[in-house]
Amino acid sequence: MSMEKIPGYTYGETENRAPFNLEDLKLLKEAVMFTAEDEEYLRKAGEVLEDQVEEILDTWYGFVGSHPHLLYYFTSPDGTPDEKYLAAVRKRFSKWILDACNRSYDQAWLDYQYEIGLRHHRTKKNQTDNVESVPNIGYRYLVAFIYPITATIKPFLTRKGHTPEEVEKMHQAWFKATTLQVALWSYPYVKYGDF
Repeated sequence: MSMEKIPGYTYGETENRAPFNLEDLKLLKEAVMFTAEDEEYLRKAGEVLEDQVEEILDTWYGFVGSHPHLLYYFTSPDGTPDEKYLAAVRKRFSKWILDACNRSYDQAWLDYQYEIGLRHHRTKKNQTDNVESVPNIGYRYLVAFIYPITATIKPFLTRKGHTPEEVEKMHQAWFKATTLQVALWSYPYVKYGDF
């Protein structure tokens, strides 16, 4: 990916500090069994996926586009898909793939996960791209999307000649990291004190 500034990509620049800290993250990592070995294999997955990001996004966008109830979250008030909105989100989605694999899971990363959660929720949905669209993404679809995001990544992990065991370890690391992030994105959706 080029070094061009991606509109709305504010990693390290977010205004809102996450209401969870590194100790919370440590415990959440333990809950999803995310280990130092997973960190190693997630970085390896990042190397494998780096030049395949656009093809991965084609797969994911094809999935969303083939399901009207998912595409709905990117529609204009007249019910048609907002192509500019989809394109803007796609650029950030490409960074999310690489960030998930390559970033240090530190406070800046936590703060950005909080920001991503806010952007899916009515708190900030549509504000980043200044669009008129559906005001909130249903939480059930954040959780449900863990599976397609995980299942569809495995074929891409097999393409660089790694052993089946290495591919499986990269895939499991990706699965844990995705689950971890969606858990963090849930914060705006739950009642205070229930997170």
